[in-house]
Amino acid sequence: MELIEVLECHRRIEPFVHRSPVMQSRQLNALSGLDLFFKCENFQKAGSFKIRGATNALLSLPEEKRKRGVATHSSGNFAQALALAARNLGVSAYIAMPENAPFAKREAAKNYGGVIQLCGPGIKDREKAAQVILERTGAELLHPSNNIRVIHGQGTAGLELFQDVGELDAVYVPVGGGGLIAGVLLAARLAGGKCRVIGAEPEMADDAYRSLQTGEIQYNEKPPETIADGLKTHLGDVNFPIIKRWAAGITTVSENEIIQAMRLIYERMKLVVEPSAAVALAAAVRDREKWTGKRVGIILSGGNVNPSKLPF
Repeated sequence: MELIEVLECHRRIEPFVHRSPVMQSRQLNALSGLDLFFKCENFQKAGSFKIRGATNALLSLPEEKRKRGVATHSSGNFAQALALAARNLGVSAYIAMPENAPFAKREAAKNYGGVIQLCGPGIKDREKAAQVILERTGAELLHPSNNIRVIHGQGTAGLELFQDVGELDAVYVPVGGGGLIAGVLLAARLAGGKCRVIGAEPEMADDAYRSLQTGEIQYNEKPPETIADGLKTHLGDVNFPIIKRWAAGITTVSENEIIQAMRLIYERMKLVVEPSAAVALAAAVRDREKWTGKRVGIILSGGNVNPSKLPF
C-alpha cells in the first residue's frame, strides 16, 4: 500500500513541483570510477526536495484543518518548502526556526509568507516552540520528516530518478531526519530491481548510523557541529522502521570530505548545492571501491546556501 501511495502522491503534487533534471559529469565519473547520475533537487521550487513532502502533506489535509493553518519546526529547507506550499494553497504557515539557522534560509521562509518564531538550537527547543505555536494558533503540526504523507512526497524524487535513468546499482541519499531516505526506499521497492539505497551522513552527526547499528533510534547529545546544517536532526518512529527494514546501510563522512565533494560539484558541474547535498557524493566516493564501473544515483537534496559563506 505504501508503495502505491508514492505513485499516487506523484500524480497529486505534479502541478506544484518541478520535475528536476538528472545530470551526469564525465569528469566526476572519471575521478570516482563510477557511472554517476545526479538528481538535481537544487533546482526544485524553494531550493530543495522538501517542497514535495510539504505539498503532499498539505493536499492530504481535510479542508477544515487547512483553514486553521499549518505549523512545523525546521532549520531551513522544510521551513521554506512549507511556507511556499502553504502560500500556493492559500494556507497560513507558522514555523519555529532555531536561532542559528542560516540567515538566507530564514529570510527565504519569511519571504514565502511563513510566520517565523525563533527558538533555541536543540531539537527539544524546536519542539517546545512548535507546541507553543500550536496552542496559540490551533494550526495542524506537520513534522518535516516523521510524517508518512511527507515521506511519500519526498519519495517522488527517487521515483523520478528511476523513471528517468532506469535501473541503478545503488543510490546515495543524505540523511537528517530520515524522510528523504525513507521515501526513496519506498520508491526503490516500487521500481523493482536490485538497487541498494544507502544513507549518507556527517561523522559529526552520525545518529542515523548509530541507530542502524543498535536497532533503536539514537540521538545527538548536543547540536552537532557540522557544516551540513540540514542534517542535524534525528530519525523518527514513522521513518525509522522503513529505514531499518530496507536501507543497505549508512556511510559517514568527514567535514573535509563534505567540503571537497561540494567543491567538486561547483567546479566540475557548475551547480550550486548546499553542504547537506554534497554529503551524498562524499559518501559514494568513500565507498567507490564497492561500485567501480556501476550505475550510482546521487540525490542532490538542495541548493540553499549563502554564496558569501562557501567553505572554499
